[in-house]
Amino acid sequence: MSANVSQVERPGSAAAFKRALALMPGGVNSPARAFGGVGGTPIFIDRADGAYLYDVDGNRYIDFIGSWGPMILGHRHPAVIAAIERALAHGTSYGAPTEAESELAERIIDAVASIDMVRLVSSGTEATMSAVRLARGYTGRDLLVKFAGNYHGHVDSLLVAAGSSAATLGAPNSPGVTAGASRDTLVLEYNDVAELEQAFAAHGDKIAGVILEPVVGNMGVVAPSREFVDALHRLTEKHGSLLICDEVMTGFRVAFGGAQSLFGMRPDITTLGKIVGGGLPVGAYGGRREIMQHVLPAGKVFQAGTLSGNPLATAAGAATLRLLKEEPPYERLEALSSRLAAGLQQAATSAGVPHTIARVGSMLTLFFHPGPIHSWRQASQADTARFGRYFWGLMDRGVYMPCSQYEALFVSGAHTETEIDATIRAAEEVLKQ
Repeated sequence: MSANVSQVERPGSAAAFKRALALMPGGVNSPARAFGGVGGTPIFIDRADGAYLYDVDGNRYIDFIGSWGPMILGHRHPAVIAAIERALAHGTSYGAPTEAESELAERIIDAVASIDMVRLVSSGTEATMSAVRLARGYTGRDLLVKFAGNYHGHVDSLLVAAGSSAATLGAPNSPGVTAGASRDTLVLEYNDVAELEQAFAAHGDKIAGVILEPVVGNMGVVAPSREFVDALHRLTEKHGSLLICDEVMTGFRVAFGGAQSLFGMRPDITTLGKIVGGGLPVGAYGGRREIMQHVLPAGKVFQAGTLSGNPLATAAGAATLRLLKEEPPYERLEALSSRLAAGLQQAATSAGVPHTIARVGSMLTLFFHPGPIHSWRQASQADTARFGRYFWGLMDRGVYMPCSQYEALFVSGAHTETEIDATIRAAEEVLKQ
């Protein structure tokens, strides 16, 4: 879809994009912002407040991306802003330890049962890269299992295409990623227990770890089956491999203790990001003490970062986690998200549009596919052209959804029934067209 299917003129965004195209590849600093999945010109944002985004043309949108997940409390929450301002009054970066790093670490360890020790980094990609290196360093093995449709950041060894069987090693799917960087990655189908068993039967003594999104958000929302979770534990424990839960998106989002607390998972290593920084760039990885003690300088697995534990980011993260514990929004988020899911379901059904709704907590995807969706093989058959029309129809009615069929939307604590019901009404209008 190359033509702009929006019916609203946004000259400010058009001019801003033209300027950006001359300065940045594709005019953006992350491809998720380029509207490649829906066509048209990206909308440039001027400011945000609560449940709303405001573009450079003065249009207001109900925001369901929340900076791709971090803004669980909504934009510009007073307590988070105040924490950042207090930290800012002291300085922006020191390159030396601060007590704020320990406070955020304590809050992470308190919330996530599987984490005894944690290392702060600056992004989710950095967290997963470090976790994979740690798993290989700890086990002394090379192979890593990942699942098609699960995104773990732009790490070379994880940017691989799906293999057709458990014995197929991954092939690079990005120029610049060498065959050598990806040859130790096995790519399997999510929720496919038989394929997982086959992989361990063939390579079990060489597999350092298995990394997965415990609830997938990067092929649309897909939840793990009970059988799949049980197999992950059984096979990694039997073969001495580590289980890595990538909770960059789900951590503190679907539950305070992460998706692992909802699905009874016991990962050896967990990666975190997004919410853990309260809207500022922070990532983290943590796990059992005996594993984390292998990270330099306690151990020999190298990982470092000049801006790791940045004082502004740790202040925002600690304030967010404090609020999530002391004033938990999860019951309300569940009610609002359930209301939105039911409304979108009814709108699509009434319009006779083939669809399925997938939701875990405040993460939700309306798939333009009759379903069920258990893996990338099924998700990839969704009607992306219809999604593009749906996206722009909502955008023109003041509702900002993720600009891809394969991204989750997020409900925040700043949303109310007013925003939810307005979104449902807009969806009814669009889906009838």
